[in-house]
Amino acid sequence: METRINKGFQPFAEKMEKNGLSTMVIDTFREYYTLLVRGETGLLTKADIDPVQRDEIADMEKIAWLKKAGRSAMEKLVVIKLNGGLGTSMGLSRAKTLLKVKNNLTFLDIIARQTLAHRRKFGGNLPVVFMNSFNTEADTRAALSSYRELATEIPLSFLQHKFPKVFQDGLTPAVWPTDPDLEWNPPGHGDIYTALVSSGMLKQLLGAGIRYAFISNSDNLAAVVDETILDYFAQNNFPFMMEVADRSKADSKGGHLARLKNGRLTLREIAQCPESEMEEFQDIFLYKYFNTNTIWVNLLALEELLEAHHNVINLPMIINPKTVDPKDETTPQVYQVETAMGSAISVFEGATAVRVPRKRFAPVKKCQDLLALWSDCYVLTDDYFLIQNPKRKLGALVLKLDTRHYKRIDHLKARFPHGAPSLVDCVSLDVQGDVLFGKGVVIKGKVMIANRTDSQAAIADGTVIEKNLVFS
Repeated sequence: METRINKGFQPFAEKMEKNGLSTMVIDTFREYYTLLVRGETGLLTKADIDPVQRDEIADMEKIAWLKKAGRSAMEKLVVIKLNGGLGTSMGLSRAKTLLKVKNNLTFLDIIARQTLAHRRKFGGNLPVVFMNSFNTEADTRAALSSYRELATEIPLSFLQHKFPKVFQDGLTPAVWPTDPDLEWNPPGHGDIYTALVSSGMLKQLLGAGIRYAFISNSDNLAAVVDETILDYFAQNNFPFMMEVADRSKADSKGGHLARLKNGRLTLREIAQCPESEMEEFQDIFLYKYFNTNTIWVNLLALEELLEAHHNVINLPMIINPKTVDPKDETTPQVYQVETAMGSAISVFEGATAVRVPRKRFAPVKKCQDLLALWSDCYVLTDDYFLIQNPKRKLGALVLKLDTRHYKRIDHLKARFPHGAPSLVDCVSLDVQGDVLFGKGVVIKGKVMIANRTDSQAAIADGTVIEKNLVFS
């Protein structure tokens, strides 16, 4: 078997070397390829895990009195933003964070201003660092060049890696001459630990006296440094801590927190769940917490873990079956080998989780998420924190836009040429069919707007909608 694995891996090693990937990355991929050849599925069944109960993890709202060490720990903190995504699911071909999201500001504008506001409030020189992909590095640096005061002794960015796609037939490197870029896939945000080392960033951070990292998705503007959480993390000297929130029906397909039989916490993604257990996976009362993909990491503990494992951390593997061209189902079948950043919770001994309120989670994965942020449901504070509008007395807004007409950002802008309607008093909005929204439209309560005709329907300027509206 070992001879077969080594022989099969050689073309991958040669391809990765040719593309400038380091020995560390090649060795990491070798570990996952070995599991793939041996028939490992990366699945976690209910026999492997137990649900996590409410009394097993801390609650942010119950540790608010902890603020003793927060200020001193703040001086040893770095903010890292995962910024490798292009937003292809929204029809984008550039960094998603270049999108204007609020008050004519982009994601990057807001992150930069959050950081500068934090420095004014707490003093010090909090560094912010972006983990970019090869696709987002140049655009991100150009967009942030106007924020010269953002610079510190710590470099502003480092690059994530890439993994070769694997043909399902024969487990050989995927080859696609018409578009060689399609032969590679992002290795998932679990790559951050290897990328921190290979880029030299971890060494630079530790050399500058940085001990704690706050890591979140750049498209989740609600994920901001919280003094209470940092204090809880630092005082207890945890090596790793994941922010989790209560699952709702909208989160039923997202990764959930669980406990392995050895007692350690773990993260299970939907791709790791057997088809026969999918109903239980989506039971939000059984598996109560979802991963917000916001974590806190003790960088000294990370360094020790990496050194103990020769810089190769074996995170639980996720095998994503795809076609080599994800937009063309007729192209050859491949495996994308990926890992999740949060799955490191099972690797660090003593790792924990903290329950946070939903307000710390407002990512933009679809155009309907962006529309919600455009709307008056959200406002920016003077510190550039994205918060729910205090005038809104309802729960989280539920939006559903017809993907035939609103999936891509250009489609969204064309149908909302004046921006979002007023949604501050809206419980839910379900738009079916092709609908053009006029200026100053107001939507209240639970509303469905359906266009049953073959042509675009238009809602006049200033219309107030408080009940279902059907064009037929």
